[in-house]
Amino acid sequence: MLRVEDVVVRFGETEALAGVTLEVAAGEVVTVLGPSGSGKSTLLRVIAGLQRPDAGCVLLGGVDLAGTPPHRRGIGLVFQDHALFHHRDVFGNVAFGLRMRGESRESVEARVREVLELVGLAGFERRAVATLSGGEQQRVALARALAPEPRVLLLDEPLGSLDRRLRDRLLGDLEQVFASLDVTALYVTHDQSEAFALGDRVAVMRAGRVVQVGSADELWAGPADEDTARFLGLSNVRDGVVIRPEAVRVALAEDGGAVVTQAVRQGPLVRLTLERDDGEPLVAAVAAPDHPQPGDRVRVDIDPAGVVALETPVSDTGFERPPRSTSKGHGEIEDSLDTGSPPVDEL
Repeated sequence: MLRVEDVVVRFGETEALAGVTLEVAAGEVVTVLGPSGSGKSTLLRVIAGLQRPDAGCVLLGGVDLAGTPPHRRGIGLVFQDHALFHHRDVFGNVAFGLRMRGESRESVEARVREVLELVGLAGFERRAVATLSGGEQQRVALARALAPEPRVLLLDEPLGSLDRRLRDRLLGDLEQVFASLDVTALYVTHDQSEAFALGDRVAVMRAGRVVQVGSADELWAGPADEDTARFLGLSNVRDGVVIRPEAVRVALAEDGGAVVTQAVRQGPLVRLTLERDDGEPLVAAVAAPDHPQPGDRVRVDIDPAGVVALETPVSDTGFERPPRSTSKGHGEIEDSLDTGSPPVDEL
């Protein structure tokens, strides 16, 4: 449905997008995940026609959109700041695109009611925008974008201005809307929970490039490089490998080689920060009952199945791809931790 091909955008000497290529299939939701300044919003602006690329192209249904104005691209937009018309009521906002397209009054009224019910705002037609909460305003913005039945929906940090409780609620609502409409969407966020919850695939961006694309399971199982692993929240990253916290097993032992420095409950698990006798930190995720406490000495055992080899970046344009073997023996893994290399980096 949508293909971005080798797109480059420069602002002076700064390259905001450095040859980005990305595809979104019909009915697929792809989330674009990256830190601030990674080029996520610039990518959406190029697709929407709000930013002209310096190189590359955007294809929708196989047709190059170069020269096609934003309002004729068949693309719906939802922004973080809602961008609603405050001089219009809810009905006027949602009906805007339909009226611009010349729809009949009866058709407009029926479609507005339909999408407002879809986003949980049935009966809000005559409410003034200024009287709505932030979450309600974002629902209106989503309804307005969906009303003209766009071929692709673009969402730029739509939940970023909301508090966590409301964000979680709307996140669940978005999942239901996307599933019920079989929508094709590109959703930009810096929040991992949003990206993994909504995306059929996740595209990780960094410094104007898409560094990895895959399902949530694929990204967790094999992050492209150390920076990606850290950004995804994986600890114990060092020397081209990730040791998953759940693969670090600990047992109380007075002669153990590590001491617990912190214990933080995370749902049914407890995240332990360990300091090895050589000064290197290590993070473990253990079951909550009877877990070791700060100050306890522990013996550390590592499950080889939880050791993931990473791809190592060699330049700004490519990656070296060493074999992805997790078949190291237990002794080899322990030896690799005792090499005197720099400490394990933690988020």
